[in-house]
Amino acid sequence: MFSAPILFTIIAIATLLFLVLKVKLPAFIALLMVSLGFGLCVGMTPDNVIEAVKSGMGGTLGFVAIVVGLGAMMGVLLEQSGGVQAISTTVLKRFGADRSQYALGLIGFIVAIPVFFDIAFIILMPVLMGLQKSTKKPLVFYAIPLLAGLAATHAFIPPTPGPIAVADILNADLGWVIAFGAIAGLPATLIAGPIFAKKLAKMKEFLTPEGLFDTSPDTPIEEIKNPIGFMAAISTILIPLALILVSTLTKMSIDNTQETPLYIEVILFTGHPFIALLIACLFSWYFIGIRRGVDAPTLNTAMVKALEPAGIIVLVTGAGGVFKQMLVSSGAGADVAALLQANALPIVCFAFVIAVIVRVAQGSSTVAMITAAGLTAPVAETIGIQGPQLALLVIAIASGASVLSHVNDSGFWLVSRYLKFSEAQTLKSWTASTTILGGTAFLIVCSLWLIT
Repeated sequence: MFSAPILFTIIAIATLLFLVLKVKLPAFIALLMVSLGFGLCVGMTPDNVIEAVKSGMGGTLGFVAIVVGLGAMMGVLLEQSGGVQAISTTVLKRFGADRSQYALGLIGFIVAIPVFFDIAFIILMPVLMGLQKSTKKPLVFYAIPLLAGLAATHAFIPPTPGPIAVADILNADLGWVIAFGAIAGLPATLIAGPIFAKKLAKMKEFLTPEGLFDTSPDTPIEEIKNPIGFMAAISTILIPLALILVSTLTKMSIDNTQETPLYIEVILFTGHPFIALLIACLFSWYFIGIRRGVDAPTLNTAMVKALEPAGIIVLVTGAGGVFKQMLVSSGAGADVAALLQANALPIVCFAFVIAVIVRVAQGSSTVAMITAAGLTAPVAETIGIQGPQLALLVIAIASGASVLSHVNDSGFWLVSRYLKFSEAQTLKSWTASTTILGGTAFLIVCSLWLIT
């Protein structure tokens, strides 16, 4: 029989899905309500419940709000300076027309690091249209590789909000998350993108006669004045990632029993996500903003506006931190850990399955990741998971939250609307691609789990 905390945990998840799916409450409010109700039901005093809310929200937002905010501002500067176009043009030229599918997958993988998925997709639509018109191949041949790259990075590589939130809830090192995200994400992109797209392009329903529908984006892309070059654009993306990775590798090499040299302290300081992203933001503000002749007030307006879509993500993440804290404070996390150990279910599989269930049920990959992280974190802490394996849990959760994007996911309708695909076509292409992406990445995570 299940213990009372485990039963209340199951009820809490079911209630969360009911509030989001049926009642249509915003995820932020639903998570808070479920967390409060769970705490009271398992016997926590009202004072302890309130303290858990403050601790969970404050502890999570103290990290996530800064990182997501800086990442969003860096992304909007790259977007409005023509950096996305510079990267796509250069990569396509280097790969050539024959390997343009692989180039699009790589472009999507790189561009989605600082730029939100939907914005990156809309900006890159003209690239898809140009290739389709010049080669006369089915649009799906080019669209799916790009979408797979965008979806992979959106789920696996910080500073996108999903992996940032999960890494914080699990206390995983971002350097390891970036490394494992790339190791799992790139092969998954290759299989779910170019390889899968070649099969789709041979299917009759995707051999759409030219002119049957207008494939131009609904939102016209404004011409960028004085756009930046490839090196400036790629530097904006690589600077924070390199600083974080170097810091992680340096931590592994230092001897904690000896005094740390000054240069090591500098590396560790600049490699902290706060500092790395702040440096990247300042680099972007000056080199792809001021140096291009854009005045400071204009840059300020764009950067402040970039925080608007990030706000709700930050609040939902904070509420996920509250849910995690309730599980820890109530002892439910320890009970779940004991149950997993008794049934010999690996925690990496538990994390993946929970993310899949929530993703399929309510659609949002962000909510699925945060919910799964909240349930997994206290279990991981009880079992004693640490180091690289925590980062692998982040990628396992991201993999589960990537699969089966269907009609309850806004991404499904974004793809359908801009590619002019029917619901059936979108299910056969986009939904299938996301499932291959998440499944492939999870298999890689399982392989890495056995050797770490």
